[in-house]
Amino acid sequence: MRDETFRIVIAGGGSGGHVYPTLAVLEALEGRLKAMNAPMRIIRMGPRDGYDALFTNLGADIRDIAAGKIRRYASWANLLDVPKFFVGFIEALAKLYAIMPDIVFSKGGTGALPVVVAAWFYRIPVVIHESDAHPGLTNLFSARFARKVFVSFAEAATYFAAGKTEITGTPLRTELFAAKTTKELAKETLGFDPQAPLTIVLGGSLGSRRINEFVLENLGALIRETQILHQAGVMNIADVQKLSRAALIDESTTRRYQAIGYLDQNLGLILTAADLAVMRAGSATIAEVSAFGVPAILIPLEESANGHQRVNAYAFVKTGGGVVIEEGNLLPGIFLGQVKAILGDPALRAKMSEASAKFSIPGAADKIADEIIQLVAGTS
Repeated sequence: MRDETFRIVIAGGGSGGHVYPTLAVLEALEGRLKAMNAPMRIIRMGPRDGYDALFTNLGADIRDIAAGKIRRYASWANLLDVPKFFVGFIEALAKLYAIMPDIVFSKGGTGALPVVVAAWFYRIPVVIHESDAHPGLTNLFSARFARKVFVSFAEAATYFAAGKTEITGTPLRTELFAAKTTKELAKETLGFDPQAPLTIVLGGSLGSRRINEFVLENLGALIRETQILHQAGVMNIADVQKLSRAALIDESTTRRYQAIGYLDQNLGLILTAADLAVMRAGSATIAEVSAFGVPAILIPLEESANGHQRVNAYAFVKTGGGVVIEEGNLLPGIFLGQVKAILGDPALRAKMSEASAKFSIPGAADKIADEIIQLVAGTS
């Protein structure tokens, strides 16, 4: 590989499931390049979103391009979004020409495809990572122009060319594993009883209105079975805190419940403390939960693109690390029955924890970073 600055373009994004694994790969790349005395320049290319600040904190340049959504169904919106692809493609051609990066890394999502196609036009190597068990359309198209395809789920590998596809799992940031402590001490640090079971409720980066409402409606019954740390979403947290205070009149039960807006740098501590996770079935959340061997009750989002959350959920639970409750079956009796069955049976919980941990594939960020460096070295 040449001695000058290593330039990497990050394509697409639009959700935490796209962004945080990308940050993990960049972290691993930076460590390797530092050891090689090679500075790294990061350029994020795509439509602006709420995650730009995470990249600018790394010193990345942000380059806007137009982007349209790729849909599997007929929609009048396609009449507007298809032209946006061609505008974005022309913009990507101009901006890639000015940068001429060593490689383009894409997680898929909004705005990724124009960058990938433009990179292929210039013969710039493209690497993609697909987090879901059922790949999105952007990555299915992008794979045709990619030198290497990494996937989190074995189920996803069947959608891509075998010769360039590798199952790596989902890249996770090292800060997730910084909290070196016991489950009991983790609970105590978070303000909970270290001896009582703790359930974490994860609604995704934006929170889940339906899960929030269900938890609040059944909070009295739930709190008798378990302590709860409830991630409600930054837009929902004020309402959830207000309604939970109304539901928990007794001070002893109030201490058994906490609501937070978003999972920040304490995520590793929270996952260490958890005895059970109640969650959507986003690929990044599954990867984080399984990395800590937490048993899970998964409630896949019905409206997820291509039903990918449902596919993710069943891919995870078939190993024994969790159970799925479809939204149509999310009834108090069914849900409370599962909570009691898991938390009330230490042997079952231990078995599920072991299965959850076995689902995790460690070292994804390192494997992808190594492959990227080797690919660039082979084309310089």
